[in-house]
Amino acid sequence: MTASSLRGARRRFPLLALCAGAFAYSACQRSAAEAPSTSQQPTVPEGWEMVWHDEFDGSGLPDPSHWSYDVGGHGWGNNELQSYTEARAENARIKDGHLIIEARHEAYEGAEYTSARLTTKGHGEWTHGRFVIRARLPEGRGTWPAIWMLPVEWTTGDGGWPDVGELDIMEHVGHNLGVIHASAHSRDYQWQVGTQKTGTIEIPDATTAFHDYILEWTPDVIRAFVDDRLYFEYENEGLGWSKWPYTQDFYLILNIAVGGAWGGEQGVDPDVFPQRMEVDYVRVYQQSKTER
Repeated sequence: MTASSLRGARRRFPLLALCAGAFAYSACQRSAAEAPSTSQQPTVPEGWEMVWHDEFDGSGLPDPSHWSYDVGGHGWGNNELQSYTEARAENARIKDGHLIIEARHEAYEGAEYTSARLTTKGHGEWTHGRFVIRARLPEGRGTWPAIWMLPVEWTTGDGGWPDVGELDIMEHVGHNLGVIHASAHSRDYQWQVGTQKTGTIEIPDATTAFHDYILEWTPDVIRAFVDDRLYFEYENEGLGWSKWPYTQDFYLILNIAVGGAWGGEQGVDPDVFPQRMEVDYVRVYQQSKTER
């Protein structure tokens, strides 16, 4: 998803066994989709220490000491259809131990849809780390949820995207159900010229079950996982900022876009809305001093 000054140009791109019969299967599906995912006590991976987290306890709006909003409905440089709102419970709220980001089909400030785009900028910013976000994704043609990162300072290269870099922990488009993408973008490796560093994995129940979407970023390598399954790895070639601009603080972004060059490739089905991305927790780790 491209943004204006904030977002760079974007791209592209065993329940059934327990349910007998069509009616039972449908009921079982609904039960799985509606059942809450309970946050457990964090298990710290060996060699890492937790430095920041949000378990989304309580209720109401997201914690303002952890999250801010990107706001607007100008297409985000990518012909997206939503207007991102600020501190509006219809689009972002805490309920039953989850952060709910909800995209809605409604007229709002000249846009056809509303949604939310939350960021940790000013609240949580890191150079390197292990980022674990447990989420259940929206479905439906035209949805484009993302969990990703941008740099705090836009000073690398020409000071614009893609020179400054971008790290995508999870992207999913509704017209390609269950295919999860992770990517790294830089001046030399980016989607506009078809050279982005990227990987995909199929998660058939991504829209009905919670999964951990994980990025590990060190000075030497970037890796992406779903749960414990590694599916993307990009090693630092040591050839400078144009290939590896990931040497400064980045912050997290969580959002659902509607339509756009990639999310809207096959149009938008207005009848599927509202759609939610539900986040059980966000946990950030950095390597223990003994591991650095």
